[in-house]
Amino acid sequence: MFNIILYQPEIPQNTGNIIRLCANTGTQLHLIKPLGFVLRDKQLLRAGLDYHEFASIRIHNNWMDCLDQIDTNRLYAITTKGNIHYDTVGFSRGDAFLFGSETQGLPGNIMNNISDQMRLRVPMVNGSRSLNLSNTVAIITYEAWRQSGFQSGI
Repeated sequence: MFNIILYQPEIPQNTGNIIRLCANTGTQLHLIKPLGFVLRDKQLLRAGLDYHEFASIRIHNNWMDCLDQIDTNRLYAITTKGNIHYDTVGFSRGDAFLFGSETQGLPGNIMNNISDQMRLRVPMVNGSRSLNLSNTVAIITYEAWRQSGFQSGI
C-alpha cells in the first residue's frame, strides 16, 4: 500500500496515534532512530491503544538504512517548506511519505536530496507554523488512500 516514514519522532502520543492510523489503513510505518521515547512508553501505548499488534512497523537505525530497506515507487517529503499542495498530486500504491520530527522537521542533508517537485505541503493560513504531526500524517494518508479507491493491503 503506502509507506509512512517518521524521521526521529519525539512525541510518543503522536507516534501512537500514527500507529493506530496505519493499522486502520493498512499502511506500512517506518520509524527512523533515534526515537524520542521507547516503544514501550506508557504514553505511546495509550495513544495507540491495542492497535500495535495490527500495525506493520519497521524500525531503522538511520536514514540510509531506511532507504536501503524500503520498497517504494516515489518518495515525497511532507514539509512546511514545500511549494506543492498535497491535493494536486496523483499518488500511487507504494509511494512513501517522509515526515520530520516535531521540533526539528527534516534536516538539510535529507531535504537537499529531495527535489522541489517531491516536497509537498498541507496548506495553512498565513502566519501558521505547522500542524500537529499525527494530523498531517492522517491528512496525507487518507488522500493517498482515497485516490487508490480505499483498497486495503500493504
